Amino acid sequence: MPAHRAPAPERPEEAGRSHVSRRRFLGYLVAAPTLVVAAEMGRQAVFDSAPQASAAAIPSPPLPAEVYDLLDAIRDAARPTANLIRIEVNRDSTVSFALPRSDNGQGIITSSQMIIAEEMGLDPDQVIVTLADARPELVFNQLTGGSTTTFSTFTPIRVAAALAAGRLLDAAAAQLGQEKSVLTSRTGLILGQNGEELPLGELTEAAASPVNEAIDVVLKPREEFTVIGKPRTKSDARAMVTGKKKFLTDLQVPDALPTVICRGPNLNSAPQGVNNIDEVRSMPGVTDVEQVSVGVAVRARTFGQAVDAVNALDVNWDGGTVEGENDESILAGVRAGELPLAVPQATGETVEGDFVFYFRSNSALETNCAIADVRDGSAEIWGPSKSPIAAQAEIANLLGMAQNAVTVHVTEGGGSFGRRLFYDALEEAAEVSQKMGKPVKLMWTRSDDSRQGRVHPLATTRVRAQITGDSVSSFELRHTSVATEVNPGFSEAITAAANKLPGGNLTVSQAIYLTTQTNPYNVGVATSLLNEVDMRFNTCSMRNIYSPDTATARELMIDQVAAKLGKDPYEFRSGFVKLDRFKKVVDRAAEEADWGKSMPEGTAQGIAIHQEYKGIACAVVELDCRPETVNREIRSARTGPRVTKVTYVVDVGLIINPRGLEAQMMGGINDGIAMTLTSGLHLEDGAFIEASWDNYFYTRQWNTPPEMNIVLIDDSEAPEPGGAGEFGVAATCGAIACAYARATGKVPEYFPIMHKEPLPFEPYPTIPPVPPSPTDGLELAR
Repeated sequence: MPAHRAPAPERPEEAGRSHVSRRRFLGYLVAAPTLVVAAEMGRQAVFDSAPQASAAAIPSPPLPAEVYDLLDAIRDAARPTANLIRIEVNRDSTVSFALPRSDNGQGIITSSQMIIAEEMGLDPDQVIVTLADARPELVFNQLTGGSTTTFSTFTPIRVAAALAAGRLLDAAAAQLGQEKSVLTSRTGLILGQNGEELPLGELTEAAASPVNEAIDVVLKPREEFTVIGKPRTKSDARAMVTGKKKFLTDLQVPDALPTVICRGPNLNSAPQGVNNIDEVRSMPGVTDVEQVSVGVAVRARTFGQAVDAVNALDVNWDGGTVEGENDESILAGVRAGELPLAVPQATGETVEGDFVFYFRSNSALETNCAIADVRDGSAEIWGPSKSPIAAQAEIANLLGMAQNAVTVHVTEGGGSFGRRLFYDALEEAAEVSQKMGKPVKLMWTRSDDSRQGRVHPLATTRVRAQITGDSVSSFELRHTSVATEVNPGFSEAITAAANKLPGGNLTVSQAIYLTTQTNPYNVGVATSLLNEVDMRFNTCSMRNIYSPDTATARELMIDQVAAKLGKDPYEFRSGFVKLDRFKKVVDRAAEEADWGKSMPEGTAQGIAIHQEYKGIACAVVELDCRPETVNREIRSARTGPRVTKVTYVVDVGLIINPRGLEAQMMGGINDGIAMTLTSGLHLEDGAFIEASWDNYFYTRQWNTPPEMNIVLIDDSEAPEPGGAGEFGVAATCGAIACAYARATGKVPEYFPIMHKEPLPFEPYPTIPPVPPSPTDGLELAR
């Protein structure tokens, strides 16, 4: 079923509701030959206040993230440099904007086009949005992560666009000799009261300013929007499906030849010498072979020749960072670092849960890749980086250059899921290029991605709830994890460097945990604490950082609490959520999903909610755990329980592009299915054994729900857009776990649920490092 938008109910406007669209803002005219404008954020108020309890339960004081969250922190950090983000009106009547963020498929290029078009009366196709190179002067204002882009850039972009529109109207009024109030703007034209038409390009010089100048602007009211809120296909959609879209390895940089690195058998194995380097250098197509910090790099005429050479190398390796370790030994170390649950068992009832979340891969459709040209005391780097300022600083330090000698071009990427916050491939490409003295086009293989790439860390989540009478008096959550590496800090040089100091990573992790973790229920005294214990892995946020794990544990325990109170899982959630805004979403999800309907034995519905990104989401899933489903056989596949239907209701505040939001939720739902059911990495003797997507089981066609109903709340109380990029994951994870417990009568204790099932594949060897390509494709396709 297609996504649809929830109709606005008949209700009066809430007293005191903030209409940010009618407030006055300060913009800047920038001295230039044509019209160039910038925004200033000083008058923007903090978005939200602490939530007020509304349920008839013991009210829970807000956790820190419910008062001031990661979105607030990122936007506040971006305010001082918002005036450096500029929009230019071109002589051909188009508008150009270099977005200081990274688009890896989430659609922020399209949504930025829509925001500018809305304020300027343009068609979005008339707005040219590119990705800005690394700009150190932006400091914290070039970070893409935490679903913060639209929340941070929405008002600055609108202010600049509104200022441009006003200046063009002023120039047209002067040229036509008419009052500005009688002029209108439409699709690149200024229309006079007598039918005159002036293209914007003919006005851009007259509207320009010879000096920098601050000017007040008023933004278009929400009720007059004609572009924002209307479904729009991504601007690159046709290019993507026709193969015309250019990704990193499609770029033709002069003399940049395909390059692959031979990596060691264990996690983070370092090379200790090459026994046959001269022999490999003489292989067909090979131009260079050099030992580097992470392995042995091969540059060749084609990627195929580079892979052949990599597999021919005879390298001596050290044992890596986790030699001899496996899932259970790492779990034991995590257990040793668990923080205590503080509230002792009371006179009422105690509900406890203890859950394990194994490693999961961060592999994206586009593997890690970068192009580097390092020579003559300078470096030029290309890559889909979400932290280009930090990347620029680190690469300069690695190469022994000044930061301004390094140029980092941000390219569009084919998926991120947290991994593009890191710039592993960019640093590697720079090191290889410097050592070879030639440009390189570096690409990781699929086996590199799974075995050496970044992963969602192994973790445990423990929950204890105390029930007193008909209420919950306390709800404690303790999350303990292999350290989630946040090496770029907040994506600029200062915190990236500080993060490398002893204990620095843990400090940043705590800040992110505190500004992302919430509890949407009135459950008395609620606490949520993090401890991280192991720094030897290559980890990152994956998607939704800590929330998929903590939400799964929380929602499973909420079901258990509801059962102790004699309440239906939906009934409890509807009655105990903190805000009326949350209750509306939960009630709508239950209605859409026909909650409580009769279902065959071995199948069940599960419901879960999640609060984050200034919004609320509720998922209802239907899960089939019958033996004939769980045991269905598909060649070399991991099958297991099947999600047959998902109902997903989400309130993210103001919706920019409903079609894009729907797509984000679909992607997040499939991520949640994978993380909860099938997609675990197995650590054995210091190495992950999965070596590609043929044996790492992300959601496949046979596990994708045949029915998906996504409901977008388009009359939200929130006046601005919240975050959406990761909002489909956590609630889905929780709902699937709850459905599994109801369908089987057994609360799952570890995730993915299929993690300990026999492997449906024979692991590839670690030497040679790149598994052979299949030669029986036609046979397998039959």
